[in-house]
Order: sequence, then structure tokens, then C-alpha cells
Amino acid sequence: MGKAILITGCSTGIGYVAAHELQKRGYKVIASCRDQQDVDRLNQEGLTCIQLDLTDEKSIKSAVQKALILCEGDLYALFNNGAYGQPGALEDLPTEALRAQFEANFFGWHELTKQVLPIMRKLGRGRIVQNSSVLGFAAMKYRGAYNASKFALEGWTDTLRLELHQTNIKVSLIEPGPIETRFRANAKSAFLKWIDINTSVHTTHYQQQLSRLAAKGSNNQFVLPPESCVVPLIDALESNHPKLRYRVTTPTKVFAVLKRLLPGKWLDPILRKAA
Repeated sequence: MGKAILITGCSTGIGYVAAHELQKRGYKVIASCRDQQDVDRLNQEGLTCIQLDLTDEKSIKSAVQKALILCEGDLYALFNNGAYGQPGALEDLPTEALRAQFEANFFGWHELTKQVLPIMRKLGRGRIVQNSSVLGFAAMKYRGAYNASKFALEGWTDTLRLELHQTNIKVSLIEPGPIETRFRANAKSAFLKWIDINTSVHTTHYQQQLSRLAAKGSNNQFVLPPESCVVPLIDALESNHPKLRYRVTTPTKVFAVLKRLLPGKWLDPILRKAA
């Protein structure tokens, strides 16, 4: 049996591609999805897939127990990937919408990682890879809930890395920019659930956003397929000295440089235009 890795958010996109590619590479992949119909579909495709809802602590605990049985207690890696984006101006977002965003994108990751760390400590090694975003360090308007969850994730991950310094557990962040996934479709559902378009001062922008979110494909010239995240993921899993951050897509790399070089008052107009 190859090295075992638990991956969250495997129904589509980066998680789906990563699960298939790592299995081809010889890993014992334990994929996970929130919805049972996606679990069944991936199992039919030849993956080993379990149900895991990141907003449900009992589901997380049950998934870890199942994963340990499947890998006979020898879990090598965790790829935290499952997340969604909640669009909307901050002044229009109910606090409950922000809580829901953090439950899926941050608190669930915290709980899952907490549960696998004792296993990795006992084994004396492990890899934790966090799928963040360019929006984990460069904020853009109308993405405040997602920005906040990813900013929090970046600080949390940096802290964990410092705390695990004297162990053989390596921690890395992947920071994608625009990737062609179902992210827009999921974001549209979240947007319609929580935002009252007609009563907002941002109505005109929201109408433009709905058109963008409803499009089948991205019109971003820098968009890359989810496969672009597989190479950095493999390096994070296999390198003796994995990077702290793997930046994927041109916008991520550009904004990382601009963030270091420009004062905020110069960077803000660029970010406003990018949004």
C-alpha cells in the first residue's frame, strides 16, 4: 500500500483531480465529499471515498475513524481543500452567513487537522497541505467573507508550522488564483441564499456578478485548469524541504510581489480594478 492521504472536497475541481492523480501515482487516496451521491459516484470511478461534512464535528470524527481503518492507522498526509466562496458586500452579509463561511472554510479544517495531528505525532511524520488562495493575502471587494476565511487560514497555518518545527510534520500552503472549477456555481448558490439584491446599494454590481457567476466558463485570461495545482501538491507531499507557500497562476505571483513592494494606498486601486 502506498502512502495514505486524506483529501477533502473531492466532488469536483482541485480535490477531484488531485484524488485521481495521486492514486495513479501510487498513493492510498482516501477521498471525501460532503454529499453521499458524490461519495457513491467517486467510489464507482475507482476511488476510495468517504462522507465528510466540514460543518459537522460528528461527521469529521466519523470520517477520521473510517480513514484510519482504510489505511490501517498509517495516515501520511492531509490535504485540506474543501471550501466555498460567499460573495456579497460585507454590509449586506448577515452574521450567520459569515459564520457559515467560517464553519466550512476554517473551523472544519481546524477540527479535522486537530484530529489527525496526534496520529502523525505517533507515527513520527506527516504532511499537512492547505489549499488557500490569492485572496488569503490580497483582499478584493465583494469577497469579504471568503477573504476573511482565507486570511485566517494563512495565519493559522503559519502558526501551526511554527509549533510543529521540532517534529517531522511538514506544513505547506497552496495559493491558487483563478482556477476553472465549479467554484462560481457554488458561490452563486451561496449568494442567492444570503443576499437581498433588490434592497442593496450594490444592486448594479450584484447584477453584473450574477451574470459572471452564471457563466459556464471563466473569462479570466489567466485562468488555469485544476490540474495546475497537482504539481505543487506533489512537491509539498514528497520534497524533503517543501515550500511554505506554492503560488499558482500569474495573478497570485504578481500580487505576492506587489504586496511586498507597494504601500497600501498604491495597491488598493489595483485591487479595486482586479475585483
